[in-house]
Amino acid sequence: MSGRPNSPEPDPGGPPLRLGTRRSALATAQSGQVAEAVSAATGRRVELVEITTYGDTSREQLAQIGGTGVFVSALRDALLDGSIDFAVHSLKDLPTAAPDRLALAAVPLREDPRDALVARDGLTLDELVGKCVQAPARIGTGSPRRTAQLNAWAAAAGVRIETVPIRGNVDTRIGLVHSGRLDAVVLAAAGLSRLGRLGEATQILDAGLMLPAPGQGALAIECRAGDTALTAALGVLDDPVTRAAVTAERALLAALEAGCSAPVGALASVQRRTDGLSADADTALELRALVGTVDGSSVVQLSVTGAFGPEAASEQAAAALGRELAARMLAAGAAGLMGERVQ
Repeated sequence: MSGRPNSPEPDPGGPPLRLGTRRSALATAQSGQVAEAVSAATGRRVELVEITTYGDTSREQLAQIGGTGVFVSALRDALLDGSIDFAVHSLKDLPTAAPDRLALAAVPLREDPRDALVARDGLTLDELVGKCVQAPARIGTGSPRRTAQLNAWAAAAGVRIETVPIRGNVDTRIGLVHSGRLDAVVLAAAGLSRLGRLGEATQILDAGLMLPAPGQGALAIECRAGDTALTAALGVLDDPVTRAAVTAERALLAALEAGCSAPVGALASVQRRTDGLSADADTALELRALVGTVDGSSVVQLSVTGAFGPEAASEQAAAALGRELAARMLAAGAAGLMGERVQ
């Protein structure tokens, strides 16, 4: 967790800060990590308040229930009615529209944003399809974005796969591989890492093969906008490079008018140089993005680079970069590949 200053020990007698979190093992794990960092930064105790969201209770596929906001709304309602003081979200789950009366107080240092393969017998993707001779490799994912890129990869490689829609927590999904019902599943590397289970991944999928979801691997710490003292205290956990990157990715998503369940991948990264005279200097923000049909038959993939440094490291500059790339992708036909767009 980035930005943790030297702070006094939490006062066990003071009122605790109430941190709202979803109930899943992954959500409570990442919220627990944030709680420790906030406690160290503020000197106050932090208690987790578990909240059930619509996305947790619905058994439908995320693409069918809209995806955007289904894991967020209940937490935001609890913030606004004062039941909790701040909330932790997986940033990729946040709608791109800024909410009224709430502030994005911090975006901590990002975990690995890439996707991970968990396959039978410790196989990589290439090894898996090579061994599935009699029938196509069955790979589970609940993400249209992953499905689109897996199918596009298979078509380009001249191999057969079958993508299988799945839902459930990490245990449930990996269990489908262990039980033999699936040959592999694709999960976020960050989630496995936060659960201490990254060692179960048989391959980290390079972004050249599969671009992650906008904001994947990053967390969002949200509180009431009127609570300026808490907003400032939480702000010490903010990582400016991560915030700029996810701002560019989410601005692209918003400009495409695509929800978080659309087949859109995006990844922004800061390019660095060493001039021999000083330490590494941030020089540019590169944004790569992809839109594809779920069957992988059509893909638009482009990139753009913009200035990044002390004079340009603003959310406005990053957002402008995202909008610029979205405009180029729409001009290249991306709108027709996403199905129904968000209105």
